[in-house]
Amino acid sequence: MSNRTLFYKYLAQTSSFPLALEIESADGLYMTDPEGKTYMDLISGISVSALGHRHPVVMKAMRDQMDKYMHLMVYGELVQAPQTKLAELLVSNLPEPLDNVYLTNSGSEAVEGALKLAKRHTGRTEIVHFRNAYHGSTQGALSVAGNEKLKNAFRPLLGDIRQLTFNNPEDLEQISERSACVIAETIQGEAGAVVPDVGFMQSLRKRCDETGTLLILDEIQAGMGRTGKLWAFEHYGIVPDVLTLAKGFGGGMPIGAFIASKKIMQSLTDQPILGHITTFGGNAVCAAAAHATLQFILDNKLWENARQLHEVFKKNLIHPKIKSLKGKGLLLAIEFEDFKRNKKVIDRCVHNGLLTDWFLFADHSLRLAPPMIINESEAIKACHILIQSIDEALV
Repeated sequence: MSNRTLFYKYLAQTSSFPLALEIESADGLYMTDPEGKTYMDLISGISVSALGHRHPVVMKAMRDQMDKYMHLMVYGELVQAPQTKLAELLVSNLPEPLDNVYLTNSGSEAVEGALKLAKRHTGRTEIVHFRNAYHGSTQGALSVAGNEKLKNAFRPLLGDIRQLTFNNPEDLEQISERSACVIAETIQGEAGAVVPDVGFMQSLRKRCDETGTLLILDEIQAGMGRTGKLWAFEHYGIVPDVLTLAKGFGGGMPIGAFIASKKIMQSLTDQPILGHITTFGGNAVCAAAAHATLQFILDNKLWENARQLHEVFKKNLIHPKIKSLKGKGLLLAIEFEDFKRNKKVIDRCVHNGLLTDWFLFADHSLRLAPPMIINESEAIKACHILIQSIDEALV
């Protein structure tokens, strides 16, 4: 049987219309199918391949670590250099009081750990989240997703959940002394790269301080330089109590983290002991890849590239069928009239050798989240393909 037949026969399908694009190899900005056709990757595996595919510094770090060991018990019993060096690098590039790192397998697990931490530390039960938020698909993370269509088939989920409207300061009064935490994306990804007002985010921080509520900022998609600053919360002049990372954090390898102060994080060490554990989170090879990725981003100030190329995309993505271009840095959403038109453009882009997709809660918008190593000429080429595809799809 062909790989395509095996794909449909044995792999669980999450939609009735998978793209089913077969990829044989990938390097840098490009993926190649078995017939040799190349595709410019404009979504980076949903913001995962921050340095593109198979970046040399990531590959070398992984090989060097594999020559020593791959997996050991990971949750805080054995001293492992890949973990300690990664945690040191993270903390040295984060503001106080974010000085303690818990490494996880994924973004969903980082969110699960952060929610547990907030409840354990505060002794409270209410969790506040926002409409059209996305924090993962496990049951706890799904409980704080802000879209009922995604959630209803899986109820009952976590109780004592309060949903507010993102970017609406009036709703913040509902945060109270009952609230263990507020979880928010610094930029709402699956809502279509929605950027909140600076004033709203500062008011959110203030309200959490007033009520003793922990502020969890989810930078799983927006972190690691993608939005034009190393950490997206820098756009708003605030610091969270807990920060969650994943996706581009591993440079293509599966790893996440939730980060807080040591005082807060110690809430997981007793009553009960081992308050949060993981089998694979902080795997040595993944941690080495993450360290190499973050170090490359820091050394090359890739957030500056993201900020500059944002202007390139903004300048070149002008078309009467485009309603708006939203987002920051290299987390962008091209808004069309409806899903039908958007899907036609996406399909035509694939035909023309460019991979993109839509957003879970904004299916009328086309996602742009290219590897952050993309240069100006490649960005302009991508824009030309996008404009050509719009012309061909929406005649």
